[in-house]
Amino acid sequence: MSSESQRLAQQTMAFVLAGGRGSRLQELTERRVKPAVYFGGKTRIIDFALSNSVNSGIRRIGVATQYKAHSLIRHLQLGWNFFRAERNESLDILPASQRMNDTNWYKGTADAVAQNIDIIEANKVKYVLILAGDHVYKQDYSLLIQHHVNSGADVTVGCIEVPREEASSFGVMSVDEHDRVLDFVEKPDNPPAMPDNPDQSLASMGIYVFEAEFLFELLREDSSNPDSSHDFGHDIIPKLVKNGKVIAHPFSRSCVRSASEPKPYWRDVGTIDAFWQANLDLTDFSPALDIYDRAWPIWTYSELTPPAKFIHNEEGRRGNAVSSMISGGCIISGSQIERCLLFTGVKAHSYSALTGVIAMPYVEIGRHARLTGVVIDKDVVIPEGLVVGEDPELDAQRFTRTWGGICLITSSMIAKLQ
Repeated sequence: MSSESQRLAQQTMAFVLAGGRGSRLQELTERRVKPAVYFGGKTRIIDFALSNSVNSGIRRIGVATQYKAHSLIRHLQLGWNFFRAERNESLDILPASQRMNDTNWYKGTADAVAQNIDIIEANKVKYVLILAGDHVYKQDYSLLIQHHVNSGADVTVGCIEVPREEASSFGVMSVDEHDRVLDFVEKPDNPPAMPDNPDQSLASMGIYVFEAEFLFELLREDSSNPDSSHDFGHDIIPKLVKNGKVIAHPFSRSCVRSASEPKPYWRDVGTIDAFWQANLDLTDFSPALDIYDRAWPIWTYSELTPPAKFIHNEEGRRGNAVSSMISGGCIISGSQIERCLLFTGVKAHSYSALTGVIAMPYVEIGRHARLTGVVIDKDVVIPEGLVVGEDPELDAQRFTRTWGGICLITSSMIAKLQ
């Protein structure tokens, strides 16, 4: 990080949008918002955007919450309480709270920022970095901010190449040879392809950099427009493409990679299949995302737990894990674990067998259970002898089964089996 980019980061406030429902994650977001969903053995999804901010030198952060926010707020209070006002640091939790009008909810991403202009102004920053709180990646935002300043843009948009068939979930843009955005369409049914690659589209990462005063002007104007949906992707960015200067910042220019990461890593873990795959990818011999990189740590709330324990060593009853990640407080008691990721405090009892399982904190696996290709929500108790992943029709009757064949199991689903 250069001294110039470091200086710019110190003049910036990160504003994390963390209020989306995340309905594509099915029952995983029944009790929690998507950014609060567990990921990677001990972190939550929002920890990546927050860690990127801190590691980039940004120490003033606001987090806008909305739906089912208790789990997220509790996590922020426990794991992100190390900011010190005397060092000019802060982390503000900003629920939708009827501060500016008589409605309960933020009406859109732009409205979420507009309702908190006074809080951003109180931080006396020159730049505002808008972030989505529901993606998994490592990025040095100071390089993005420096690109914004050097280009003289009205707004700089973080972007990434995605397969064209997946681009309908994103804002999609076309750019010229100088990275200037010529067109921007939010979540198009027929996404435009990149000119030099018909199978790829250039998608917005939901990351925007503005000069603070210019942003406040835009938001106040947008707030008074009754025809606006008060959203960055639908309203603010397309308007600036027509009337201002919008610059695209390719993720590859500021992504953070250790020596073991072959290419830039960014994931929208917005479906059960994508969530399962991204978690299991971490168990690979050389994972695409290096969470062991001490130069760019992923900060989170860490519970005080004893080490993981493996017990029993007899034929058919051997505590054993292969190509797996096992968190603190887990007890593998005569259970066979293969290519699994177990969060804090999971207990797997004797004669059980788990393959391709993501088990969230404090799950308990009963004796003789056989589970293959499963995501298990927090605190679920799997009954003795339960078999999942071998009979697709039976699985679909009892649990949420995806097109990719992954089963999601929650406590309420188990209760219906009794």
